[in-house]
Amino acid sequence: QVQLVESGGGMVQAGGSLRLTCAVSGDTYAFYCRAWFRQAAGNEREGIALIDDEGTTITADSLKGRFTIAQDNSKKFLFLQVDSLKPEDTAIYSCATRPRTLGTSCRSLSAYNYRYWGQGTQVTISS
Repeated sequence: QVQLVESGGGMVQAGGSLRLTCAVSGDTYAFYCRAWFRQAAGNEREGIALIDDEGTTITADSLKGRFTIAQDNSKKFLFLQVDSLKPEDTAIYSCATRPRTLGTSCRSLSAYNYRYWGQGTQVTISS
């Protein structure tokens, strides 16, 4: 059973940085797409960045420069580094994963394409 658990959220002052962690267990897929999403109150879920099993990353155009996705060598932990935080970054941040068919690439940051989800961690940015 695939499980994802996010940590690292909290309240941070604007201008600061945060690193979120997603612990992945039970994921035996050799080929996968993993991503970070966020959902602010009253808004739809927004894709931030994704990474595949080869380390290839894609970041949403509107968020490039401040958001960096990474994974550790064991591929059991997924990270999201967020710099220059703004009040509008306040949201619940979630990680997600899905298997990737060999020969295809991870391109989509649509939440509908992801099968397994963590519970999310609240990030609140104070001005």
